[in-house]
Order: sequence, then C-alpha cells, then structure tokens
Amino acid sequence: MITYRGQKFAGYNKPKATPGASKKSAVLAKEDGKVRLVRFGDPKMTIKKHLPKHRKSFRARHGCSEPGSKLKARWWACKSW
Repeated sequence: MITYRGQKFAGYNKPKATPGASKKSAVLAKEDGKVRLVRFGDPKMTIKKHLPKHRKSFRARHGCSEPGSKLKARWWACKSW
C-alpha cells in the first residue's frame, strides 16, 4: 500500500475508482522515475465499451493509436477502453 498526498493506492500504475470525486478514476502513475497522480474519466458517464461502435468512436476521438506518456490522462482513458 502506497500513500501519496493523503491518498492510499494499491501500487504504482494501478487505477482505482474515486467515488464522490471530480473524476471517475485515479492512478499513481510512474514512468522513468517520475511519479504523478493522474485523474481521468467523467463520473456522470457510463462506459459502454462492450458496444463495438461506441468503442471504435471513443478510440478514434481520443487518438488511442498514439496515447503518449503514462503520465497523461489520455493514456489511462485509452487503456480502460
């Protein structure tokens, strides 16, 4: 268990749900020795990745073919889809 700024995480690069927060999920991302708290996802929306059209549209809209660094919210959103 890792504590970072008062929040507990299971480990680095392991997303957790954040009910009641401004974002749906949070992760303590670690890449190349850098550590950053990354929050991502809209808490008011449901994920419908089981529907192929929704999945394809989300991945195209967010540029998931080139997600970039693990320290960015886009990388984690694309990974969840």
